[in-house]
Amino acid sequence: MSERTMQRPWLLRPIRPTDDQAIAATIRAVMTEHGCSGDGFAIHDAEVQRMSAHYATPAARYYVVEHGGAVLGGAGFARLSGSRDDAATCELRKMYFQPPARGLGLGRALLELLLDEMRASGYRRCYLETTSWMQKAQRLYRDCGFAPLPGPLGCTGHHGCDAFFARDL
Repeated sequence: MSERTMQRPWLLRPIRPTDDQAIAATIRAVMTEHGCSGDGFAIHDAEVQRMSAHYATPAARYYVVEHGGAVLGGAGFARLSGSRDDAATCELRKMYFQPPARGLGLGRALLELLLDEMRASGYRRCYLETTSWMQKAQRLYRDCGFAPLPGPLGCTGHHGCDAFFARDL
């Protein structure tokens, strides 16, 4: 795992247990802001409470975006559950940023870092789920080589999502 410093004082770094409360609050706030707080959205995943513990395996990573000592966003990946080739496919997970961290290129930088980490972990494909109304996120995913899929892969439990993407690594 690595750390990357953006234009000072932004930092992309692996999650720590002391970040769990801040990243959970970010996930809840951003998902609620975008109308994704009901049943079938990642806001209800058990891992949200203890993200550092859920991503502390060789096949998973989660990075946070830190600014001035405050965690303002993050994203990670883990093996895609229920996929036919689940050893080869990972899922981009919980990529959310608070407003001060948006529009600065941090999403692209974090996604590029994660794609490198996915390859190094032996994955050959990355999958993600989002919503049709999160257009800025979709634009980033397309710009980074993700292509739309006709439906979901795997069994994430996120039936509130209606837009699906994947790319080869």
